[in-house]
Amino acid sequence: MKALWLVSFRPIGKSKINDFYQSTFIESIKLINFDIKFSLTQFDEENVKEFVEKKRISNFYTNIPKTNLPKGKKYSNKIMLDYGLDQFINDDEFEYLIYSTADIIVPYNLFDELKKIKLDNFCALIYPNIHVTNGRIRNSFWPHYGIDLIIFKISKKKAIYFKEIIKSYNQYDWGINENFYLSVAEALNLKIFNLFKNVNVLKFDNDFKAFTEDRNWQINCWKENKNYFLNFLNQNRLSKLYAHGSYYYLLYKIFNFKDLNFNLALAYMIFYPYNLIKKFINKVLK
Repeated sequence: MKALWLVSFRPIGKSKINDFYQSTFIESIKLINFDIKFSLTQFDEENVKEFVEKKRISNFYTNIPKTNLPKGKKYSNKIMLDYGLDQFINDDEFEYLIYSTADIIVPYNLFDELKKIKLDNFCALIYPNIHVTNGRIRNSFWPHYGIDLIIFKISKKKAIYFKEIIKSYNQYDWGINENFYLSVAEALNLKIFNLFKNVNVLKFDNDFKAFTEDRNWQINCWKENKNYFLNFLNQNRLSKLYAHGSYYYLLYKIFNFKDLNFNLALAYMIFYPYNLIKKFINKVLK
């Protein structure tokens, strides 16, 4: 059996830091003992085609000209998913459909852990990420925002349904991906497993300055994508808390006592009591 891995790369040659992270990401996947093929949908990003060829990775490569996107938009995770689902559905050997960013190190024993889950259909993820800044690990439990690796093991029937329900969804540029994918897990009636107890994802901080993607840009992207997402939730009769409750709702949805270890329990304690109390105090002080 095989895995189809959905990812998109940033332009190559604009930031040595980002180039290094993306190269490290690919090398980490090469260490995995499993048949993996990349679904690469790019949007005129410079030098990516040559980068992929040099790395000699098995892939479906599709380029969508930026002129095909709404004015001012750089890329679309929804379009990436559309192509990926078509590729997944058309090849009977694909068993896993995986979404990730390209700024992480993937654990080499990922599929060893996935094989321990004795279900035909499920969703798995790793939360929290372990952040790496300036070559150093911050800590192994702090609940950062971001779920950068989400794995679906689904039948072709569920993949076809997946393709059908996202007709009501759009997404451009940054944000809301993990909220969307976890809501899809509910729509597909999939049990969610957090693999953090046994495997970890190392997450690098991107060089956003190289792409003029500041926090204001991210916030504006989030607000626009939230409207698209709310339409998807409404069309599929899913809770709007996936959009309004943000990570407080997402962490509630993925919580399972069986997934806990000391560090994950600590992450939940920090995210809920600590963060909520901190927010309340800051609001009072204002």
